[in-house]
Amino acid sequence: MRDTINYVLFGWYPYLCLIVFLVGSWLRFDYDQYTWRSGSSQLLRRRQLSWGSNLFHIGILVIFMGHFAGLLTPIWIFDMLGISHGFKQWMAIVIGGVAGVMCFVGITLLVHRRLFDPRIRKTSSFGDIAVLLLLYAQLVLGLATIPVSLGHLDGHEMVKFMTWAQGILTLQPGVAAQVADVHIIFKSHLLLGMTLFLVFPFTRLVHVWSAPVWYLGRRGYQVVRTRNKSFVTRDEAREVYTVRAKRPV
Repeated sequence: MRDTINYVLFGWYPYLCLIVFLVGSWLRFDYDQYTWRSGSSQLLRRRQLSWGSNLFHIGILVIFMGHFAGLLTPIWIFDMLGISHGFKQWMAIVIGGVAGVMCFVGITLLVHRRLFDPRIRKTSSFGDIAVLLLLYAQLVLGLATIPVSLGHLDGHEMVKFMTWAQGILTLQPGVAAQVADVHIIFKSHLLLGMTLFLVFPFTRLVHVWSAPVWYLGRRGYQVVRTRNKSFVTRDEAREVYTVRAKRPV
């Protein structure tokens, strides 16, 4: 029975979460675009929102990139670069710990603002509060794994998670056995993390898909419209911008 439960939770449930995550996000974008928003309440308690949001987003981005690279990078790449499992474990503890504390402070400010300001709470939906509390619980579980990880500084426990995550994405059978005997804190962290992917399309979290990453690689010229034409070509826009840029002040 124990093996069956482990297989359902870590061999079958991940695929359910991934399918709902991808298909649900696509369907919501295609059919329900007017709800595709972050739902900001920035006019209320702006100072607390600014501190909380910045700390939370910086911390969560570092944590996400660390998890993404740490779990999905093939083990042979670390071996080729000469990065031992123990050193990788220490990197995860130190960098993840700093980013986790930063994120914890930020989300604590956001949770306090959302729950204890009557005006903000009145305008908050059940989904707004629920997803914030889910993220809060996931972060607490993540921080709780640090003391446990200090007892596995050889890094072999982390290799189990890497093998499991990469095995799920490459459709390896029986990969759930990799995490069968890990600490309950790690299992809870994995399970809640997968659940966040499951509820993702039904919450305001979908706004992360709209992050303007393309803005970093945009062209340096402007599109300038003339009085006599309703549109200009790209070459015309580049020429106008170049001439104006060279004009002396």
